[in-house]
Amino acid sequence: MLEVRRLKGPADILPRAAQLHGDRPALVTGRRTLSYQELDRLSDRLATALVGRGAGAGSRVSILAPNSWEWVVAYHGILKAGAVVNPLNVMLTADEIAYVLKDCGSAAILTSADRVPTMMEIAARVPSLQMVISFGDAPPGTLAFTDLLEQGGSLLDVAGASRGSLCTIGYTSGTTGRPKGAMQSHQAVLLNCALTAVMHLRTMHDVVVTALPAPHVYGNVVINGTFLAGGTVVLMERFDAERSLALIARHRATLFEGVPAMYSMLLASSGIAAADLSSLTRCTVGGQTIAVPLMEEWEAHSGAPLIELWGMTELSGLGTTHALYAPNVHGSIGVALPGIEVRVGSLDNHAVTASVGEPGELLVRGPLNTLGYLGNEVATAELIDADGWLHTGDVARADSDGHFYIVDRMKDMIICGGYNVYPAEIERVVAQHPAVAMVGVGRQPDEIKGELARVYVVLRPGAAATEAELIEFCRPHLAAYKLPRSVRFVPDLPRTSSGKIMRRLLAESEHASGPGERVIHIRASAAPRQHPTGQEVSP
Repeated sequence: MLEVRRLKGPADILPRAAQLHGDRPALVTGRRTLSYQELDRLSDRLATALVGRGAGAGSRVSILAPNSWEWVVAYHGILKAGAVVNPLNVMLTADEIAYVLKDCGSAAILTSADRVPTMMEIAARVPSLQMVISFGDAPPGTLAFTDLLEQGGSLLDVAGASRGSLCTIGYTSGTTGRPKGAMQSHQAVLLNCALTAVMHLRTMHDVVVTALPAPHVYGNVVINGTFLAGGTVVLMERFDAERSLALIARHRATLFEGVPAMYSMLLASSGIAAADLSSLTRCTVGGQTIAVPLMEEWEAHSGAPLIELWGMTELSGLGTTHALYAPNVHGSIGVALPGIEVRVGSLDNHAVTASVGEPGELLVRGPLNTLGYLGNEVATAELIDADGWLHTGDVARADSDGHFYIVDRMKDMIICGGYNVYPAEIERVVAQHPAVAMVGVGRQPDEIKGELARVYVVLRPGAAATEAELIEFCRPHLAAYKLPRSVRFVPDLPRTSSGKIMRRLLAESEHASGPGERVIHIRASAAPRQHPTGQEVSP
């Protein structure tokens, strides 16, 4: 493990790793494998090119592209230039992208070739945006990423950022209004990667297979936490169940990391029975709550512990998880990361800590907390109170051993006849039915009760179930007011780019024949038959 105390921020990760690990493979993607030395050299070249074009210290530089080696080089190159990274969700619409770029004052954007025409149109609306850099072909008025790498040189001395200064601006989903830019310090990003690596015992011998989006804080921690330890990241452009199983076997992966929906799809895939998962030593899951039976089923297939975690953009990544050698309490998101305070505040008075087992709001305080929302003092004051506690918006409870359990998101709560009903509680029960591959719970209006819970189910291949059967299955496990009143069987569930189920769009899945503009529908496809050798390595 690197001595993190010598590093000021994530920009220092690759230079130090290159010194220690040299030509060891750092990153494997579908088109290229890069060693630590190559990653470090390429990001140096990009940094000098950006500085030479005026996008140096303090500039805001955006990235909009799927997972790729270019994305990783861009991230580190921007930081090495002394600029601030603005990672963008690939699912954003053109209007949303324009808003974010204008809000953060982005000077440049690095993007995939297919997005270049849209970015050129947006540039006319965003005065600060001076450069559109394409990862592919570059039409007139844009710059080619490969040209910048060729033109750049060895990294000049850039004034090192202080640990507490601005490192990245990550925008929230904006489901309740305009997206907000959570400002993250160099210290917070680096510390989150380091603490996560320690809790999960990452080493230089680890090979991590993941399809988590690089712009998402979970994906960032997985990638850069592994780089801190000197391991290898096998980065998929997008999730595919059969391909994931093939990659784990091919690369003898020691870790797989994903969200609950990914594990559901892996277990429902046709290749799970014959998959060689023997190299796995542990796996992680986060992003949403996961049913305990699903965890147990994955552990039975893989022979590796599945470690649950919890985090958010405003923390630069994780806030809680389980240490690898500590008791892995299924259903719990774990304990606070070292040096971080986490408690459950009473729903009646957040200044009072809720009793053991009592639901309340999860609160966090410490060096991982965001610097605030860019240009939004009102929202920042609502997020972080006068005592420094960050209000997560998650309803949770704690046990007497310091383990935390997520009940649900406060905004997803369904009020049925005056009772609070949490969708995650119903989802955990329905997920235990052997015919269910994936489940989401949404709300439907009701003239008498106000709101009712409706279940949306994706069945496992070849399995069958009825609405009445699933409702009866829930009856012994849920109070009468929590029982779902209806079940809809759908071919897929709407998910974000990171794989989280989008409850607010569940009703649309009843009628949708294909993915919407803001919804990803992940489909399985055949894995490649052979493993190419040489510089171009296909994961």
